[in-house]
Amino acid sequence: MSPSSTPRVRLATHDDLPALRALIDRSVRGLSADVYDARQIDSALVHVFGPDTRLIDDGTYYVIVDDGGALLAGGGWSRRRTLFGGDQMKGVEDPLLDPATEPARIRAFFVDPSAARRGLGRRLLETCRDAAAAAGFRSLALAATLPGVPLYAALGFVEVERFVQVMPDGVGLPLVRMTRGIA
Repeated sequence: MSPSSTPRVRLATHDDLPALRALIDRSVRGLSADVYDARQIDSALVHVFGPDTRLIDDGTYYVIVDDGGALLAGGGWSRRRTLFGGDQMKGVEDPLLDPATEPARIRAFFVDPSAARRGLGRRLLETCRDAAAAAGFRSLALAATLPGVPLYAALGFVEVERFVQVMPDGVGLPLVRMTRGIA
């Protein structure tokens, strides 16, 4: 991303999936290596991290692209119960949440390491927060990776609990459940 470029936020489409998969791999490998070991990263890329096509279908997943159309970041929100994970973690059902009593989910935020710490995550979160508020939600919840915790804390999220997601190969991935109000 050059300093003179103007990245823009847009809704993701199924045509973005190949570039999104590549972005997720770069993001996880580049931004998690100081926190997670190689086995955790490799396992999470197979079993946890990946596109959630239901978010794309629901019109709640966004990407940020540079002037040339390259994906710099992606992230979304959901009105569905699933808290985290790509298509590989999905069951058949993913029931809708009640916006009056349940928090919208902030989901699948990934930033290209070359564009990290330039406000893209904040822009995505603001876009998601505004859309969730327009849908009647009053709060947000997410499961943060350890490298993501500082960003989310800076954006007003508070830690609810730390837990370990044990993947099918037995490898554990520490995550942090966090919440915040929309207002």
